[in-house]
Amino acid sequence: MPYSSVFLSDIVKDFDLEVVYDSGDIEQRRICVADATRPGLQLAGYYDHFGPDRIQIVGNMEHAYLEHLTSVNRKKSILGLFSKEIPALILTRNHEAHREMLEAAEETKTPILRTDAATSEFSSSLVKYLNMELAPRVSMHGVLVEVNGEGILILGESGVGKSETALEIVKRGHRLIADDQVEIRKISDTTLVGNAPEVIRHLIEIRGIGILDVKELYGVSSVKQQENIDFIINLEPWDEKKTYDRMGLTEETTDILGIKVPSLTIPVGPGRNLAIIVEAAAINYRVKKMGYNAAADLVARVFPGGGRDD
Repeated sequence: MPYSSVFLSDIVKDFDLEVVYDSGDIEQRRICVADATRPGLQLAGYYDHFGPDRIQIVGNMEHAYLEHLTSVNRKKSILGLFSKEIPALILTRNHEAHREMLEAAEETKTPILRTDAATSEFSSSLVKYLNMELAPRVSMHGVLVEVNGEGILILGESGVGKSETALEIVKRGHRLIADDQVEIRKISDTTLVGNAPEVIRHLIEIRGIGILDVKELYGVSSVKQQENIDFIINLEPWDEKKTYDRMGLTEETTDILGIKVPSLTIPVGPGRNLAIIVEAAAINYRVKKMGYNAAADLVARVFPGGGRDD
């Protein structure tokens, strides 16, 4: 389900912004649009197609334009912008807030914030942050690991061995992102990003042992805060009556938030080293992305003419 908003106070905290004018409701103000605007035309009085629900950013050009105006016109220009009930105005490059800006902010209860960052750099970072925070998301029961640069989501019913597999994968030099619950966000039409809820970050549950802190046991290089979901492995108990793919020619996908992610199903049975299998599957997936398919190559060797009778 999508998150509809992010608190302005979280943006202030995460970007270490200075509060120049406190409207008194920064803790309650919600940002609902993953975009930010530089109000050049708006300060000149043009408001067609203006989005008042976006954070407004004032950089060098906007500040220079306001400097050029008389005090009366400056107040009129800023008050026109603030009267649209924008969520906040952010000054970049440590620009000073004009007296008329502070007066207009007080009249309209509009927060004014400030950063010393360059305008383009800050705008890009803010939009990326908002896209992440406001992205549609879903929570899934599973394990997310990074294997050789690939984000592998391991799914399966409780007790099938997901956590034990993840622990062995970490011991083999790869990284854990999440165990038990994986929060998945759709940040574009083709990209899913997964992370662990903060309360269980870096923790893993092994039946018979209990809760383990992977970061403390294996070091900071054994964990990662988030990772793209590139491939999905479904673990299921071995079913003697079921026929499993032995060649790897069948292309499976799993739909998450409208994105079809390449996947495969691995049957779990006695004597199978799941960590090695998952590692091999991740490497094989990477090789396939580079254009080589071992199963297809074998078929081509066995049937060089495509299976035709000559």
